[in-house]
Amino acid sequence: MRKLTQFVLVAAALMATPVFAEMKIAVLNYQMALLESDAAKKYAVDAEKKFGPQLNKLKTLESDAKRIQDRLVSGGDKMPQAERERLELEFKQKARDFQFQSKELNEAKAVADRDMLKQLKPKLDKAVEEVLKKGSYDLVLERGAVVDVKPQYDITRQVIERMNQLR
Repeated sequence: MRKLTQFVLVAAALMATPVFAEMKIAVLNYQMALLESDAAKKYAVDAEKKFGPQLNKLKTLESDAKRIQDRLVSGGDKMPQAERERLELEFKQKARDFQFQSKELNEAKAVADRDMLKQLKPKLDKAVEEVLKKGSYDLVLERGAVVDVKPQYDITRQVIERMNQLR
């Protein structure tokens, strides 16, 4: 609601004052600029390679647990007590393993994501600064704060291209 109020106030000021007619305004989707950069795409591929085996292991655990659960549901009342107890114990163990490994994977992925963001944020900030300076914009709004914008006012693609050029 606060963003909407700010937007309405900015829009009203822009329409009410002739000086604002001379202003150069742009919109930037900061998150998209980061995620669509070549460096972020490379990171996504590298992360898939790095975390893929752990993810496959989790999927195997999940399918094994599901198979055991299905056996218990479909024929648990007909199987011997010892067999049912063994399957229940095996199911609980697989569920615990799944939770533990899932938590470890999520934490490792979060650390890697933070490291990537720490590396890319200065590049993104520099690319934004250069695009803003080159375009001599008077006002730049975050895309999330804008209801609709014509493509010619959106500088996100320019920022992505500039970020890809930076080394």
